[in-house]
Amino acid sequence: MLRFRFMIICSVLLLIGGAAVAQDSSPGVVNVYSARHYGAMEGTFTAFTEQTGIVVRLSQGSPQSLLERLRAEGAQTPADVFFSIDAGALALAADEGLLQAVESAVLTEAIPDDLRDPDDRWFAFSQRFRTIMYNPAVVDPSELSTYEQLADPVWQERLCLRPATHIYTISLVGSLIAALGEADAETVVAGWVANNPQYIDSDTEILNTVAAGGCDVALTNHYYLARLLGETPDFPVALFWANQGEGDRGTFRNISGAGVTANALNRDNAVALLEWLATTGQAADDLGVPGGNNEYPVNAEAPIKPILETFGAFTIDALPLTEYGALQIQAIDLLERAGYGF
Repeated sequence: MLRFRFMIICSVLLLIGGAAVAQDSSPGVVNVYSARHYGAMEGTFTAFTEQTGIVVRLSQGSPQSLLERLRAEGAQTPADVFFSIDAGALALAADEGLLQAVESAVLTEAIPDDLRDPDDRWFAFSQRFRTIMYNPAVVDPSELSTYEQLADPVWQERLCLRPATHIYTISLVGSLIAALGEADAETVVAGWVANNPQYIDSDTEILNTVAAGGCDVALTNHYYLARLLGETPDFPVALFWANQGEGDRGTFRNISGAGVTANALNRDNAVALLEWLATTGQAADDLGVPGGNNEYPVNAEAPIKPILETFGAFTIDALPLTEYGALQIQAIDLLERAGYGF
């Protein structure tokens, strides 16, 4: 029913065959290029439309493909908002002049400094953490510690990873470069490769493989496990927060976030959407941008889903989100050199 209502309220246009979203300068429309999964945003965009009357027109793709599209379209882009699941893509878009600054007291009050661009060209709306998952039937958590430790030969033939082409892998490796330096980061990645991991291009499928005994440890985003545990409370996979030792840097963080495009035709509606996502849209239920995907909110006043409470407290890697974009090219080159699977 929610999907049906969403389709009536929103004009949803997918990236099929490179077809462009029709331009519309109507005051009741906002055109969104989104890398966020369609299903995870249905309730959020439906609620926004019902509360504001502004119709969301959605076009989807990966962060990389949408960034390329914005570059190609230039001033002719129909997009008012670029919504990404990766801080690096937002940083690159801002640095290339594809996003504009937004002066908004609502946004600056709701979103901490470290979760938005210093020049207010993009803003985070939820937090996602890529960390270690394991099968507790065969792995004692005392065996686990860091991303780096997964390069130990003890994990030979026991590791599942996402391929190098996915932004989740690229950004995580970028964080290793920032923390360790390029040479030591390459040693870690080469160690992962030497352990002959299974490369699976789906975090959900990775977790199912761990549950089935196909591998013992893996790296996935936290919210995939939260969803599976919500569906099956005895799902046989557990989460381990990486790099939590005394003096260590903490678990790698990425975000879902957005900015107003430099050539937005519906700028006021775009700003209204961002302000709503930072406030009302921070709900922990399925209508909230963090709640609908089991992510952590950015607004300190927002609650989190009960399933996330069970994961416990943890230290977050303090790597500035603004550095992610510059590290991506280095990370791709490193992955190629290390022979990481594509």
